[in-house]
Amino acid sequence: MQDRIAQILRSSARVHDETAATLCEEIARAAQLIIDSLENGGKLALCGNGGSAADAQHIAAEMVGRFQMERRPLPAIALTTDTSVLTSLSNDYGFCNVFRKQVEALLVAGDVLIAMTTSGNSPNCLAAVKAAREQGVTTIALTGAGGGEIAQQVDLALIVPHEQTARIQETHITIAHALCELVEEALCGLEEHI
Repeated sequence: MQDRIAQILRSSARVHDETAATLCEEIARAAQLIIDSLENGGKLALCGNGGSAADAQHIAAEMVGRFQMERRPLPAIALTTDTSVLTSLSNDYGFCNVFRKQVEALLVAGDVLIAMTTSGNSPNCLAAVKAAREQGVTTIALTGAGGGEIAQQVDLALIVPHEQTARIQETHITIAHALCELVEEALCGLEEHI
């Protein structure tokens, strides 16, 4: 069992290393897009399914609360959290529209949407991105497995170079933490570190 644990951890580390070798420029661009939006009164929205839904909530909480420094709250929302909205939209419009309708209601030009989908083919994330782009919202995808359809639909795709969902999700949360750190430092860097 210990050998298997070591194998899993080394596999994750290899994916992180490959991501560091290939995606740093794109991650920096994503951070700058978020910084520019927040500096100009915009907000960050995130969506995803399953583990990616949990990651969306996690990152929204880091922005609204704090990541590593005590500072003012930053406007962020996970489109995965309101059970009344999620269930009514799913019931009335189908699950593929559960994020699209929220994008249409809550986001405006200048905001940023991050869609998290390991396959890049989640219908509800694709619908959200389409609606966001129609409204002038900047779109970023966190994906893997070659990018899927979403990589061609967003302004910026961060494609983890791996096929396995678990390794992709582990890397997504690390990328998202990097985004939190970069945004926090850029917007609140003079405030007190914790």
